[in-house]
Amino acid sequence: MRKVLPNLLTVFRMMAIPAIVISFYIENSNSSIITLTIYVFACITDLFDGYLARMWKTQSKFGKLFDPIADKLIFISTVIMLTYIHKITSITVIFIIIMICREILISGLREFLITMNIKVPVNKLGKIKTVIQMVAVGMLIVNDKTVILIGEVMLVVATILTVYSGYVYVCIAFKRISD
Repeated sequence: MRKVLPNLLTVFRMMAIPAIVISFYIENSNSSIITLTIYVFACITDLFDGYLARMWKTQSKFGKLFDPIADKLIFISTVIMLTYIHKITSITVIFIIIMICREILISGLREFLITMNIKVPVNKLGKIKTVIQMVAVGMLIVNDKTVILIGEVMLVVATILTVYSGYVYVCIAFKRISD
């Protein structure tokens, strides 16, 4: 079980994506709670899959490939739905687009580096950014204007960390390429 549990958590997270999207269409007073519950479950699996794989020394090619993909799909699908139901302001959408562009750029660079047998580890700043991003998006799901405002401010902070951690990653990558 130890060998497959981290990968199962990644698969469960990917399976949560359609559930999150569908939950936005639920029209009752509990819809935000349902959406938030599914979203939090998905985020918690993200915190544990990599940790368990490293702790149990069961890291796999599947996990290395699909864990970051699942992270990005959860984020993108959730913010698309939040935009669709008009819970996100136009200004916030700009910050989200910046984050999505960075994720695509870094993912492409990471794949390119793999073809050159160059490994650039994820930095702590990127992990902090991910946690802030997850919490911020969760706050945007809640039906409370104050909580949503705090979530939007956190998204701005996450965007700044996104740009900076992306810059750090690119610098390290180019240094390794030139070595």
